[in-house]
Amino acid sequence: MAVHDSSRDSTSLKGTLSTCEEKFPTALTVLLDVVRGPERFPADQELKEMLRGKLRVLQVDSAEVDALFMELSGHVISINSEENSIVVTFKTFDEIWKFTTYYKLGFLAQCMENLLLDQKFWLSSLEEEVAIVLWNIYSHLQISFTVLCSARGTCLATGEYVAEGSDELNIAPGDRIIIMGILVSCFEWFTGRKERTGEVGLVKTSLVKPSADTFSLVHHFCYPVLTKQTVKSSHVTILCYSVLSLFQLTLLFFCFSYAVHSSGKADTQTDLKKNIQRFLEQGKDSSPDFIGIMNETLKSSALPTEPKGPGLPCFTVHPVVEVNSTENFIPLFSFLDGQDYKVEFGHLYGLNSEVLASSTFSGHSDHDELIAFLCAARETARKKRLFWSQTRLCFLLGKLCAGRSKFSQASIYFEEALGIPLESFTDLRLVASIYSHLAAIYLLQKSSESFFAVTERLVALLLGIPVCLQNLDNSVLKYVLKKAILSHNTMAEARACYLLAKYHWNCADRAQSVPYLERLLVLYVEAQRTWRISLSHGYVALGKLYGELCLPYLSVTSARRASLQSSATLSDCLSSMVLALDNVHKLYAITETSVLPQVAPFLQQALCFTRAQGGGRDQYYVLTHQLTVCLCQLFYKHKMVEPAIFQMHTLINSPPSQQVPISVQERNSALIWLAWLHIDNKQPNVAFDILDLVLSCMPEHCTTPQEGVALNMCGVALRCMSDLQRAAESYQTAIDICKEYEDLSNWPVAQANLGLLCLKAGAKELAERHLTEAVQLFSELDEKGHEANFITVLLELGQHYLKQQQLYYAKGCYEWALLLAISQLSATRKLCHLYRCESPDQAQCIIYSQHQIQLLRRIRDRGLEGDALVAISQLYLSLGTERAYRVALDYTKSSLGIFIDLGCRKKEAYGWLQAGKIYHLLGQTELVDLYVQVAQDTALSTGDTRFILKLLEAAGDIFFNSCKDREKAITFYRDRALPITVKTDSVPTRLRLCNKLTEVMLSLKLYREAVEFAQTALDISITLGDCLNERVACHRLASLHHCLEQHELAEHYYLKTLTLCPTPLEFEEETLYYVRVYQTLGDIIFYDLKDPFDAAGYYHLALAAAMDLGNKRSQLQLCTRLATIYHNFLKDRDLSLFFYQKARGFAAELNVRRINISPDQWYSTTS
Repeated sequence: MAVHDSSRDSTSLKGTLSTCEEKFPTALTVLLDVVRGPERFPADQELKEMLRGKLRVLQVDSAEVDALFMELSGHVISINSEENSIVVTFKTFDEIWKFTTYYKLGFLAQCMENLLLDQKFWLSSLEEEVAIVLWNIYSHLQISFTVLCSARGTCLATGEYVAEGSDELNIAPGDRIIIMGILVSCFEWFTGRKERTGEVGLVKTSLVKPSADTFSLVHHFCYPVLTKQTVKSSHVTILCYSVLSLFQLTLLFFCFSYAVHSSGKADTQTDLKKNIQRFLEQGKDSSPDFIGIMNETLKSSALPTEPKGPGLPCFTVHPVVEVNSTENFIPLFSFLDGQDYKVEFGHLYGLNSEVLASSTFSGHSDHDELIAFLCAARETARKKRLFWSQTRLCFLLGKLCAGRSKFSQASIYFEEALGIPLESFTDLRLVASIYSHLAAIYLLQKSSESFFAVTERLVALLLGIPVCLQNLDNSVLKYVLKKAILSHNTMAEARACYLLAKYHWNCADRAQSVPYLERLLVLYVEAQRTWRISLSHGYVALGKLYGELCLPYLSVTSARRASLQSSATLSDCLSSMVLALDNVHKLYAITETSVLPQVAPFLQQALCFTRAQGGGRDQYYVLTHQLTVCLCQLFYKHKMVEPAIFQMHTLINSPPSQQVPISVQERNSALIWLAWLHIDNKQPNVAFDILDLVLSCMPEHCTTPQEGVALNMCGVALRCMSDLQRAAESYQTAIDICKEYEDLSNWPVAQANLGLLCLKAGAKELAERHLTEAVQLFSELDEKGHEANFITVLLELGQHYLKQQQLYYAKGCYEWALLLAISQLSATRKLCHLYRCESPDQAQCIIYSQHQIQLLRRIRDRGLEGDALVAISQLYLSLGTERAYRVALDYTKSSLGIFIDLGCRKKEAYGWLQAGKIYHLLGQTELVDLYVQVAQDTALSTGDTRFILKLLEAAGDIFFNSCKDREKAITFYRDRALPITVKTDSVPTRLRLCNKLTEVMLSLKLYREAVEFAQTALDISITLGDCLNERVACHRLASLHHCLEQHELAEHYYLKTLTLCPTPLEFEEETLYYVRVYQTLGDIIFYDLKDPFDAAGYYHLALAAAMDLGNKRSQLQLCTRLATIYHNFLKDRDLSLFFYQKARGFAAELNVRRINISPDQWYSTTS
């Protein structure tokens, strides 16, 4: 901590700091590890991998860790996830000092926990005590201080001393002196009280020795931040923070697709029923509504304003004449006289010269006239021997002269004030003010000897009597701190830090008190002893200051450290919880006011305190109840239903002597909440029993809004038990009660539940009516808090419209839901699905997909963000333009980076492959092989054979589906993927690969190689009984044999293909296939085998199919060929003329000019 002051020690201190600065490293490697339990045993591999995964994410996106270390006064150089390390550097010695301070206070590790641990982890690790520890820091950043003599208690005088002023004590050898505050060996004076006479004054440190009851303990400091009233108010704040919204009815119509399970053993359920019955009975004579009590407590616990002292009187200044009347000074003397301190004097001592001249005195034209009047008053007081009036007048004259920069004259007045013969100086604040002004003047006059003499006396007063601090300058306090540090006296340093922190706090310059409060706590921690002060209060005070300075990590960590102190009490725990609630949302840049999981440890600890300290007091019972419900809500919010149920059962199953005397409404609300937890835990029968008990305790002939809530919940439980009839009746009764009481917040919920029940029962029209009514009711609500329920109803109604093919209404519901919840994912996902699948619109789908990515980034779900980036990349790829390809490439690379960070090796492999595919589409062939090879290597590193097979096939597909480099597909299919299919006996994949190899080889005219794979495909298809693939294989074999001029085999496989075609024909494509195959067979027989007669038979079959299809161009071709055969080869002129005329007719229709039936035109091979 650097101390800025103009004194003779400044040079030596600067030299000390420079020397220290050279010894400190400029870079520091912080090693992180996860430990478990109070013994700090190494955590299991799963937790270690969780830490590495988070560090991998931070390696790419280091904004969060940069922000944290900026708070900690460091700068991140690099992050190594494999070694679990972060390398930090520092630019100034001040940054090193702060970082070291945070480490010694235990802040670093807990700040890293807030950064690296997931939200849910805070709840799951409540019992396990998992923590993050840091290594390799203390050895680099260690600063030690040696504790010398500091004491309090009493001491004995060793010599005689005659006081030179009224501020000193006369002492004789053997006098017992009571130490006021502390006695510090490095200072010349201390404040003491003579035990025999009770006189208070300054005593030379060198003239005393310890007595039997002298002990080395720092004074009982009181932090200026927290009072009992503040803590009492904190109790109420934490209760009202989330409790007021606990019992608001939420939409309880989630779709349960599970079978109803039993709730456990029968005796356990019976015991629960008995305890609930007792819980219900004890509330009949309970206290009034808890919320009302809390409101009253809030009013009664408001912080009292500090009582203001009476205002200063205003004195009239009379003109100075040679003979002044004493009567002119009587009011002034009456006010200033008296040896004891008064509140009015405190205000007077604190006024500056301008305010003093303008507000306290009137009737003067300028300062000179006022000073002349006060000089005359001083002289009169001296003659009248009114020593206290004379002393205070000298002080006022000194202030006025100093204000006009007449420092020599001011020092004369101040010295005169100290030299006036008084019996004893009981107004110690006056003495301190005089010393303070004198020290400032001596400093300006560069009178070092006088400055140190006066400062030593002032220090003695401040160390003994902290109230003297008011209205003083902090230069003296910095001198105290500097001398304590150079003397290596930690007790004096602690006292100086406390006084400086208090000084800045009182001056409303609270930010300046932070370093002093930090150092004070470090000194306490390093002492490793039990203090009379509350360290928890210190940490809370520091946390409040961090919060005001917008340092949320340090603020939340301070709150946690406060609650972890061994001396922490329930009040400390609640105060820490309030501090954490105020700042934890800032860690994640969110504005919601719900309780976050980081507060769970505070709730757990507070529950332990309340259960241990209950002692029959109602306020502890009420607090236990509310803390339990709050903790349950946290568990439920993060899908941890069983722990939530356990907490509620612990509350209900407590002994009768510890039952909570809460209001009937709160009691019922808690049980309804427990019922919902059991429903969510797939125990609707248990929930129904609880709700039945609640309803049975309600008045029979006097319904209440809460009865409607319970009936609505009963409907949910009955629906889960598949008792739809009773569920509908329960919902309808709830709706009737809501109508009766005009309960507009719960009415649409029950209405929506009934609508969804109708949907499940298949009554679509009735369901639509109820859901539409629910939407109308929700839309009429003005208050906030119902948006989530409204959105859910809109999404369900939109899904109903979608199934009914009413796309216009579906779009309306989805877009309305999105407008209500622009920051929610569910509506955006529905719209993405709608525009991708149900009502394809690429532009709209891209817009909503981009919005979805923004939402995912906001909630920091990197896994889902990566998947969304992959989806939008595919959308841009489908546009088919070079610009769209490049945008798709950017999204693919972004998703690839996320998957690498998260360690998702399979998704990473597909990411590399997708990037290679896009480069192939862009024609950048030099990068394609590189990306595909990396994808292959990544897939091999997973060790998953089936996944490797899929990726190799996908790699081949890149070239298979392209018109460039198709031969590369053969390498992936035949040389890499196919052997794996044989090894793993993956028959369907082998069939698919054989088909692809046949196709690509056929296109590359590798006919002989292709025959082998086509035959294999045919054999596998026959084995699997796959008729479609068998037909495809036969067709390809026929084509291959045709190309190889093996015409008999080609004819055989073409005919076999036709026998595998389905009959009767259903689609035009099937008829067209017959036309082409028969025509191909005719061509083979006619042109290759030179058999016109058989060829004519195939052409006739082809012509019949073409006529059935109505394909005139095919009929033209076939009639022409038949005319040619009958005219030139079979010599049947009638048929030749018939087909020729038919061909002429088709030619005229198709605008074909000439038909050639000469034998030379057609009689050639087709191979």
